[in-house]
Amino acid sequence: MTEPAAWRAPLLGNRFLVAVATMLATVMQVIDQTIANVALPRMQGGLAATQDQITWVLTSYIIAAAIAMPLTGWLSGRFGRKRIFLLSVVGFTVASVCCGAAQSLAQMVAFRLLQGVCGAALVPLSQAILLDVFPREQRGPAMAFWGVGIMAGPILGPTLGGWLTDNWDWRWVFYINLPVGALAWLGIVLSIEETALDRDRPFDFFGFAMLSLGMGGLQMMLDRGELKDWFSSREIQVEAALAALGFYSFIVHSLTARHPFLHPQLFRDRNLVAGLIVSFVVGIMLLASAALLPPLLQGLMNFPVMTTGMVMAPRGIGTAIVMVIAGRLVQRTDARWIIFVGFLLTAYSLWDMAQRFSLQMDSWSVIWTGFVQGLGLGLVFPPLSTIAFATLPPALRTEAAGIFTLARSLGSSIGVSVVMATLTANIQVVHASVAAHVTPYLHRLALPPLWNPHSAAGIAALNLEVTRQAAMVAFIDDFLLMMVVTLAAAPLIALMRNPRRVAVPAGANVVE
Repeated sequence: MTEPAAWRAPLLGNRFLVAVATMLATVMQVIDQTIANVALPRMQGGLAATQDQITWVLTSYIIAAAIAMPLTGWLSGRFGRKRIFLLSVVGFTVASVCCGAAQSLAQMVAFRLLQGVCGAALVPLSQAILLDVFPREQRGPAMAFWGVGIMAGPILGPTLGGWLTDNWDWRWVFYINLPVGALAWLGIVLSIEETALDRDRPFDFFGFAMLSLGMGGLQMMLDRGELKDWFSSREIQVEAALAALGFYSFIVHSLTARHPFLHPQLFRDRNLVAGLIVSFVVGIMLLASAALLPPLLQGLMNFPVMTTGMVMAPRGIGTAIVMVIAGRLVQRTDARWIIFVGFLLTAYSLWDMAQRFSLQMDSWSVIWTGFVQGLGLGLVFPPLSTIAFATLPPALRTEAAGIFTLARSLGSSIGVSVVMATLTANIQVVHASVAAHVTPYLHRLALPPLWNPHSAAGIAALNLEVTRQAAMVAFIDDFLLMMVVTLAAAPLIALMRNPRRVAVPAGANVVE
């Protein structure tokens, strides 16, 4: 199966160099989503910000990236994919250096906004380029190589950020992007060929504005909901209303406009639509479980930051190992079965966490369950990326990659918000249930003197222990909830068609 000339081979004919360059750009952007989290306390002191103010360092980046990501397809068509890729890498790298040099909170938020705008296109462009450069029979291994950065980035980010913050300074979590960005830029210049331009397609300003309003409102609500106690806050109510208004207007406009912001043919491709839904669930599985472990290990188990990173690392190792296998299996078997096995392994790991985890557990329980979960996620991502784009015309791949990445990012944001809100609520419920059994008659039990219920210090110590036990129960409930979500999503794989049985004309035209 041959591809159109505009997408055929890289300038130097070196596909390995293309893969490395796009991988560097991907890793740089994905790690940056989480690397700053552990540096926030030091950053807060350095920028003289309050607890509420410093969260804007994360919120500004997330919102800017969510709004700018859908623009990737239109910008690439109008100005050329290589040109936009290079500008994004340069902009992201320069913005990272500016973040490291920021002297005030206002400067930091402004530079993080710029970083989010420039970084939004890096992941979808990387994916689209690899899909076009590698022939159909080699896309599985290519997606596996690229997917290592996507899956391992959220795990390595906090570990790398903690190490840089402890041994150097919080500003180095941003300066570290400079050499990576420079290498990625050089690789792109040398190996990637420019695509044909599409200057005839008009820009749908209203559609983009409504989608931006919906995405911005939703991300603000998800990011600040826990801090503001969700819908008891007027701010969250307004953000939810704006998100609903934006998405409703966007959908109605897209169904009636002659040239909508997102190409209608994208949503006529069954594999892509099903892939978007599964990608959304993968986002939940990838980041939500990873977001639960640091507070559990550091808050309840008193693990140091570096130890937490070390015991979570096997999750990324498992992902990297099995991705190589999954990428080759895609060439030989039905990719849907590989994804299904990955879902089952992920669900099993979450069930195993619920069985193994306790306040008396050792680090091996975290290492083993994380490794198994990494195996499951590694089996999902390469075949999912391959099958979702298998029946799509090449001209639509860049735009499709943008919304594919957006679906996974939305899943991550919603997943993290849901599990954290559930965690907080369950801690209160379980604490109240256990505390109801704390009575003056506890002195008849062989309690340690520290928990003497007849002294103020003993009551405080006993309450602390009840809170710890309630928190562990709440964490276990969250793992079980994610297991149910994973199993419920597995049947969605049946919505996809086996691309081996679907004839896709080479260079299929986009229907206007």
